[in-house]
Amino acid sequence: MTPKQIMEHGLQDGTDVFAIATIVRTAGTTAAKPGAKALLRDDGTIIDGWLGGGCVKGAIKAATLRAYASGQPQLISVAPEEDLARQGVHPGDDRDGIHFARNGCPSKGTIDIFIEPHLPEPELRVIGASPVALKLSALAPHFGWRVTASAGDVPLPDRMPGRARYVVIATQGQGDLAALTGVLTCGADYTAFVGSAKKYAALSAKLAAQGIAPKHIAAVHAPAGLNIGAVTPAEIALSILAQMTEAKRQFSARTLHDAAS
Repeated sequence: MTPKQIMEHGLQDGTDVFAIATIVRTAGTTAAKPGAKALLRDDGTIIDGWLGGGCVKGAIKAATLRAYASGQPQLISVAPEEDLARQGVHPGDDRDGIHFARNGCPSKGTIDIFIEPHLPEPELRVIGASPVALKLSALAPHFGWRVTASAGDVPLPDRMPGRARYVVIATQGQGDLAALTGVLTCGADYTAFVGSAKKYAALSAKLAAQGIAPKHIAAVHAPAGLNIGAVTPAEIALSILAQMTEAKRQFSARTLHDAAS
């Protein structure tokens, strides 16, 4: 398969989250050869293409999970244990950007595979028609966010598979409680409220009275954004983008740790 065919297959298959794996080097006896490619699902299973038999299956799956969790490509070297020993490494070691895995097949060949994840843009829902909402909606796409903006408390759409959801409520006095209630009952990976801590404290009491779980209320970033001394709507939007980026990286790190444990 060519890269173009793999990409087209993924899009036609409706696979929004996938990875492309390419064999970049082999040594010894191996079934697959350099240049062989495959399209992988987010769990490491092969959609199309071929990379060899069961000797590399487990290593590819683990590397694919790491690629999605970290958002970074992975280079793995699947080699027989005696070859790993000659290099002074053990299965599971990382050295110079290469993750080493054991090949237990009788062929005793070595296969180096490069896995490149195709990650969807994270979803950012901006609720409100305030100046901060408008600035954030305009600025966020330049930093890799897929933005959906709405003036009021419309229901959140179904979460797209493989895409994290971030919500910023910038209604600023125009339906604050309704927007918060709608978001906190639908769930998000990150929720921020543009308003003072005192204002959110008052709204928190009303949310609790409506039966919203305390952990969901406490998870809201209020005031929204990192404390950079922002004053103008553009500066506030920038501070929110910085906080979302921080949250996204922390979420990826936690996911990577969970995948490895």
